[in-house]
Amino acid sequence: MISADRRKGRAALGNPANRFDRLASVAVDDGWNREEDLPPLRTEVSEERPRKVITRNTSPDISFDRSINPYRGCEHGCIYCFARPTHAYLGLSPGLDFETRLIARPDAPEVLAAELAAKRYRPRTIAIGTNTDPYQPIEKDYGLMRRILMVLRDFRHPVGIVTKGTLIERDIDILSELAADNLVRVGISVTTLDRDLARRMEPRVPSPERRLRAIERLAAAGVQVRVMASPMIPGLTDPELEKILEAGRDAGAVAASWIMLRLPHEVSPMFRDWLAETYPDRLNRVMDKVREAHGGKDYDPEWGRRMRGQGGYAELIDQRFRLAVRRLGLATDLPPLDTTQFRIPPRKGDQLELF
Repeated sequence: MISADRRKGRAALGNPANRFDRLASVAVDDGWNREEDLPPLRTEVSEERPRKVITRNTSPDISFDRSINPYRGCEHGCIYCFARPTHAYLGLSPGLDFETRLIARPDAPEVLAAELAAKRYRPRTIAIGTNTDPYQPIEKDYGLMRRILMVLRDFRHPVGIVTKGTLIERDIDILSELAADNLVRVGISVTTLDRDLARRMEPRVPSPERRLRAIERLAAAGVQVRVMASPMIPGLTDPELEKILEAGRDAGAVAASWIMLRLPHEVSPMFRDWLAETYPDRLNRVMDKVREAHGGKDYDPEWGRRMRGQGGYAELIDQRFRLAVRRLGLATDLPPLDTTQFRIPPRKGDQLELF
């Protein structure tokens, strides 16, 4: 573990070993450089020049087959984030490295434009924010998401966005333009309405009430918004399910969804350590419920079960969700976005059509 003073404003307690490394390093106090004398952890950003930015998937559990991630790692630092293990592919730790050692892809908008202009490309909705948040704090400096939206607007390409970041309000001008032509939909994740719990669990995410305000502003601009009660954390946030959905509806959301807590690979021991330090009295109850929902394990990766769980507890959550959305008038499925408007915009120097 890294001292609380050094990791202030972070969720992970340390940097667990990379599961792909044959050897692990362990910090030892030799009396010369005491940890309390070290500076607080700062966010570091490096840059990557990708050859492609559209990632394809064939998962039967999700409704999209392609996505874009402008950033690797996420400064929001949600302790439960299922994307943390992806940092291991970079030779980094899914722990504090995931929150502090970020990678930006500044050429992503130009690479995306080239991919969309390829003769073999066929449009389907592109999902953004399904791995790391495109509106995390460094987006304020890099502006990648805004430039990506401008490319998608020029190509008349549909996009679905998932975020906890209220910086999305900056792009309401583009989003409202896309929404008018049924080319965009936004999901705002509201995990809890408890400000203190949110601060501990999602240390650099805007407060719950601030996220609800973002829903309100997007809805007022004509953008369809889904309130996402995700993840539902057994014994910690599940009592709030109905209140979260109602607050989202009142803010202007037209649809809702939920996902059970997922703890793949290194996330499970990290989450248990966080519970032990932050809510020690709830540790056993929460983890017992997690295992009940995942067939006796901390996580079950099987298709059809990993997102919703299984067994009586998971079925109860799903039943509560369905009753609540029916009472509140929220949709669970929305009509697909329009792919028929897709076009390759003229480039500078192109010969324009005369007729």
